[in-house]
Amino acid sequence: MDIDIAGPSRPSAIHLEAFMLRARRLVMALSALALAAGTGAAAAGPVRADANANANANSGANANSGADADADARQRGFADCPSLSELPEGADPAKWRCEAMTATGHLTLGRVEVPIDRPLAITFAEGRVDGEFRQVFGAMAAPPLRVRGTPLSITPRYGGYSDFESDDERRGELDLTFRISGPGVPRGCSIGTDAAPVHLVLMETDPPRVVSPDPLVVAFGVADNRFAAPGTSGCGRLGPVLDKVLRLPAPAGVNGIDLDARVAMRSYGGVE
Repeated sequence: MDIDIAGPSRPSAIHLEAFMLRARRLVMALSALALAAGTGAAAAGPVRADANANANANSGANANSGADADADARQRGFADCPSLSELPEGADPAKWRCEAMTATGHLTLGRVEVPIDRPLAITFAEGRVDGEFRQVFGAMAAPPLRVRGTPLSITPRYGGYSDFESDDERRGELDLTFRISGPGVPRGCSIGTDAAPVHLVLMETDPPRVVSPDPLVVAFGVADNRFAAPGTSGCGRLGPVLDKVLRLPAPAGVNGIDLDARVAMRSYGGVE
């Protein structure tokens, strides 16, 4: 938020006063939570997401059934397919495909437990060039996840690296950052950064099964419960308070992500 405090005009003073009031309220709320985190019943349990808040945020046109929401996310994902010009030199479009994945599930970061009850979407292309497996990332979209009992939301974001070639050891790898938003929170506040993202190694929890043959849609389960979560970054003076409230940094074994995923696949053959 840009605030002009250089001049003596009344609007600037009013805006500054309102901003400071919101910031004070946020600090007071987070300080109370930090105090509760150290003593009393709150120390025994995690901070969970408010499922009702998520449902309210998903009202209106987006308040579809799970299948409809999944279909909408897949359709948006195909719109984000890398273009033919973005495929590697020498790629045969007939042997390349776009994959649009949607997933719901559960996320734990430190003391926060957040249901991912609205689909996140990841789109990428894959194929071979001269026999070598290659991938091109398309886009990622994820809804803000409201943290119950606080004015905060956490939004997963692509962290700059992905590898979705499966093998006997893992289903894929993905780097994420988690943007923290709320009144008075600086725009760049996050868990993980582009330079040091949270690295996930996704293991298969449910084997793939065909949901639809045409277009081909495959469902499976993946999880990673072994990654570490760093402390907050870019949060200014709120950083220490947020770290205390969220119990960050959190070592491996404390955090986790479990996803029920569906991947719709479309060949580049015939795509102009």
